[in-house]
Amino acid sequence: MSSGSSTTPLLEVRSLSRHYRLPRPSLWQPAPRLQALSDIGFVLPAGRSLGVVGESGSGKSTLARAVMALDEPQTHGGGQVLLDGQDLHALAPEALRQARRQFQMVFQDPYGSLDPRRRVGAIVAEPLAALLRLPVAEQAARALDSLQAVGLSAADLHKYPHEFSGGQRQRIAIARALATSPRLIVADEPVSALDVSVQAQVLNLLLDLRQRLGLSFLLISHDLAVVDHVCDEVLVLYQGRVVEQGAPAQLFRAGAHPYTRLLVDAVPRVAVPKPGQPRRRHVALAQDPARPDPQAAGCAFAARCPRASARCTAERPVLAPLQPGHLVACHHPH
Repeated sequence: MSSGSSTTPLLEVRSLSRHYRLPRPSLWQPAPRLQALSDIGFVLPAGRSLGVVGESGSGKSTLARAVMALDEPQTHGGGQVLLDGQDLHALAPEALRQARRQFQMVFQDPYGSLDPRRRVGAIVAEPLAALLRLPVAEQAARALDSLQAVGLSAADLHKYPHEFSGGQRQRIAIARALATSPRLIVADEPVSALDVSVQAQVLNLLLDLRQRLGLSFLLISHDLAVVDHVCDEVLVLYQGRVVEQGAPAQLFRAGAHPYTRLLVDAVPRVAVPKPGQPRRRHVALAQDPARPDPQAAGCAFAARCPRASARCTAERPVLAPLQPGHLVACHHPH
């Protein structure tokens, strides 16, 4: 794949939509449709990191799979995923295989994502064999380089995954993603399965790799603190739509969309109140109602929103600039 021009972003997603057919409730009823993503668009420049946050079921992992060309958009008008200006979903199978060396994924579960029957050297070298088809000796050399880049040693090449801790296994998964020298890493909840004491080590490793290697990251997470620590920009997803976009400092400290503020307020905090001051409690998010019809008018968050008006149920808000670098889809932003 070409390196692209200076004006071409590394990753661009245009009007991406994806739905799934659910099981029929009965033989005589049509299969219901779940709209997982609806008209998603963003740009990720080279060397930058973008976080995607939202509750479970908001479409975060579906977005990651679509960016990785593991799930296709809708057949008609489903949008595009462009890497260096090339639409990944329009590439022929062999061209897509060649393009995959430029983007790799780190999965959520460091225990399930590594084959327990294979040694670490073979695991890390797997994309080199599949995508680059390098000689065995060169595969071994590059696998060692990748392991050393994440703080592991040559002796670890001959071990099995069960001989490592959770944090070390995630380092192995990151080494495997680095083996092809990609420009983009898609990380889907990369630290959620790890102990809190280990999470900071893995996050600092990602930051160090980004600085040393010039990598770009698309980080999927439900943990706002993780995104705040790692990312330059944030997308807030709700029921498959972007409701707010901007810098972490802006969104997590003075979010404009009511859903963003509810997400932030739902994070438990440990704070010692001043004498005579009541202890602050975190806000529990109201139960998420069933997803509305994707063709229905109105804001999908209206049923849960404390600021909703009649306009919110009748007219769907569009994502628009609130100020430079800050977009929000809300009729009544804070």
